[in-house]
This record gives sequence, structure tokens and C-alpha cells, in this order.
Amino acid sequence: MAWVLKMDEVIESGLVHDFDASLSGIGQELGAGAYSMSDVLALPIFKQEDSSLPQENETKHPPFQYVMCAATSPAVKLYDETLTYLNQGQSYEIRMLDNRKAGDIPEINGKLVKSIIRVVFHDRRLQYTEHQQLEGWKWNRPGDRLLDLDIPMSVGVIDIKTNPSQLNAVEFLWDPTKCTSAFIQVHCISTEFTPRKHGGEKGVPFRIQVDTFKQTENGEYTDHLHSASCQIKVFKPKGADRKQKTDREKMEKRTAHEKEKYQPSYDTTVLTECSPWPDTPTTFVNNSPTPAPTFTSAQHNTYSVPDSNSSSPNHQGDGTSQGSGDQLHPSATIQETQQWLLKNRFSAYTRLFSNFSGADLLKLTREDLVQICGPADGIRLYNALKSRSVRPRLTIYVCQEPLRSIQLERQEAGSGDSNGAIYVYHAIYLEEMAASEVTRKLALAFNIPLHQINQVYRQGPTGIHILVSDQMVQNFQDESCFLFTTIKAENGEGFHIILK
Repeated sequence: MAWVLKMDEVIESGLVHDFDASLSGIGQELGAGAYSMSDVLALPIFKQEDSSLPQENETKHPPFQYVMCAATSPAVKLYDETLTYLNQGQSYEIRMLDNRKAGDIPEINGKLVKSIIRVVFHDRRLQYTEHQQLEGWKWNRPGDRLLDLDIPMSVGVIDIKTNPSQLNAVEFLWDPTKCTSAFIQVHCISTEFTPRKHGGEKGVPFRIQVDTFKQTENGEYTDHLHSASCQIKVFKPKGADRKQKTDREKMEKRTAHEKEKYQPSYDTTVLTECSPWPDTPTTFVNNSPTPAPTFTSAQHNTYSVPDSNSSSPNHQGDGTSQGSGDQLHPSATIQETQQWLLKNRFSAYTRLFSNFSGADLLKLTREDLVQICGPADGIRLYNALKSRSVRPRLTIYVCQEPLRSIQLERQEAGSGDSNGAIYVYHAIYLEEMAASEVTRKLALAFNIPLHQINQVYRQGPTGIHILVSDQMVQNFQDESCFLFTTIKAENGEGFHIILK
């Protein structure tokens, strides 16, 4: 108490303008020796403490605490928010700690809670244009995510979910009573969102935010419990280490008086309490297998993925393609691309590819599509897009033999010479080595009604007719040539095709 009274005398005497000089004198009067500024700040003399103040004015005790294992920057002024540098793609641990006092939130005892980790913009201006910023980033980095969870290194996380449309968020369940650590990887760097990219620009800061929810009576995790966040900047690999070292060296060159204006660097970053991210939990946290909207879903015209049974926003109920056929062509417009996706059962990704033309979609590699749509749908979409390059298993050439009456007319007109007739062959490409495939392709090539073809024979030795079977087709030599003729069936219904 004597220390506090003595400091009041110093303040009243007007000596605070030279605080460092005053400290040594005060220390001598008190017999405590010289104190540095850090020692004084650690004392409660600058707090206007009054025992008469009610206890409810104390800081509210948060139920959870999230600690990221990455050092804070030493070049942050006192009372400013901490800043942490991260390397692109490196795994960083976030420890999920139960901070409840006895009796706090008893309804979650023995139950799981759900946490959503996001990387979002710190700058308010970029938050307003978040949708456009992320659209541009996805265009330049197809198939990449802004945030990933390093599953092999994470501990205690259950039911991890990442959605193709939510490139900046991951969600999982965890038990507050057990040791839980989530290892995150941030893949976007701060300079990717600067207006000018000529080198040397100051990168924009991001925020890592964790929102935690408890389960409601209907089984959904939508009841908000706690939110906390911290400010970060992301550099290319090893860039964060260099920046941390540069800041440390700059601080070492400052005078003791200047250092007192800055925070010390801490080995870990404690996320501070904040308001929940303005997503509606019922739209982000979705227990159904259908994809949920992205984090900008608070707006009605935002970028989100619909249910698998929904259709394109510009073509409600239109599931047919307008002249595009089964194959998506590079010249297809955005509208035609949307219709192609619907026709080929990719309606869950119509909004994800809402700005893609046919050429844009065809440029994506197999790896890109797997990362965007997941393994099953990604491979299926890749195969559908690249179906034009599927090579046939067998190619044969077939020409229809002219009728005998036509041959006689040509012989009479050409003085008995029929060798000048031109035989035009059609290429038949077989994707299946089956007799039914031969029949179907012959009907298509020569405009023959398929239901009128009874059998297909091959003419063998001494003019015998051999039924074309699957085994015979499998033994055809590639690029074999055949003449074929037709004969009426014995029952007078339809006809047979004979290959020669």
C-alpha cells in the first residue's frame, strides 16, 4: 500500500514526464532498488482498483480456450492485438482447451461439441468484397483450398468435414474432457489479395476464428457456445521465420525506452474472445450428406452449393441440354455448361461452376476435379468431360454391297465393265466387343431400323453362314474390312445381315 501512495505523490508532483528518471529515486526511497518499466507495469498501480467495486465487473470466464502453437510478433505495440506469422502450407497446432469452472454449462458434460475453424479477412474492406476476392483466388488456384486440417497429426477430432464450396473452413466434433488438438494448414498468402502485385507490397492480414456449438434437442449443432480469433499473416514457406527474425532484430536495435512501447513475443498465440462469425449455424453446420453453403451464406445471392436434387439458379426445372449433345464442347457458353452439368447428374456442382464455360471446365485436370468435387464425383466428372478421347476397343470398316439389279445396269452402261464401281466404306467403332454392339452400330451407320435386324451372319468357307457371336467379335482383327448384304428372314419379318 505504501508503494501505491508513493506513486500517487509522484504523479501529483508532475514528475511523470520523465518516468524512467523517477523510478530509480522512488526505488531508493522505498528501499527496493531500481525498477524497470516492465516491473512497474506488472504491478497494479495503474489500475484504479477499488474494493467497493462489484464483483460482476470482472471479466467473464470463457468456457473454452484455443491456443495456437505459433509465436507472436515482437513488433506489436502495447494494447494492440497480437499478430502471428504463419508459413504457407505448414501445419500449426490449435489446442482446444476446456476452460469451464465447476458447474458451468453442465448440459455438455459427457457430450461432444462442434467447432468450425475459418480463415477470414481481417480488413473490413475485404470482408465486404469477400465473395469476389475468393472467387478470384479460386480462379487462379483451381483445386486448392484456403484452409485444410492435417488429419494424421490432429488428436481427438471426430467427424471431420470439409466442403468443396467452403474452401476457407473445416469443422469437426470433439470431447471437451479429452485432449484435443487440431492441426491446420493455411494455403493462401497475404500478398495474394493486395491491389498491386509488383513485389514488396504489404500483405493483408487474415484472422483464424474458432466457433463452437453444442447440440440442440433436434440433434443439430447450432447452439452457439463460444468464439475466439487471432490476427495472422501468411507468407510463402520459410517466409514467416524470416519475418519473425527481422522483427526481433529490429526490436533489439531499439532503445530501452522504445522497447517499452511494444509487447513481448510469446511462444504461443491465445485466441481472444469475439463475436460469432455471421453465418447462420443451421446453414453452415449440416448433418445431411448434401453440401452446405459457404461462409458468405448470410446473403441471399451468395456462392453456395445446392442440394443434389436442385437445379441451376438460372434454369429452374430445365434438365435438358439445348443442342449440346452428350459431350461438352469447348465452345459451350456458361448457360450450356450449366445445362450439361444438370443433364449428366452433376446438379450439386452447378453453382460451384456457375462462372465456368465449356473451355474453362475442360481445362481442369483429373487432380483438380478430385480436389474440388471429392474422389467419387471428381473421377466421374473427369470421365464425362474427357469421354471424347476414349479410344474404341475395335474398329472395322463396312461397305454395303450393291444389289444385283444395280450391278447389271452398270455393266450394260459400261460395256460389261463393273470394275469401275466405287465402294464407300463406313468406319464402325466398337466400345464393347459384343455382337449386339456390332448390330447396333450397323443400324446407326446405314440407317436401318434396329428392330428389323434379326441376325448378323458372317459368310464362311463354301458360302456357309456363321452366326456372329461375342466370341467371334472378340477375335476380329482391328481394322478388318467387310462387305455386307441383306436377305429376307424366313418368316418374312425383318431380314438378316451377312458380312463377307
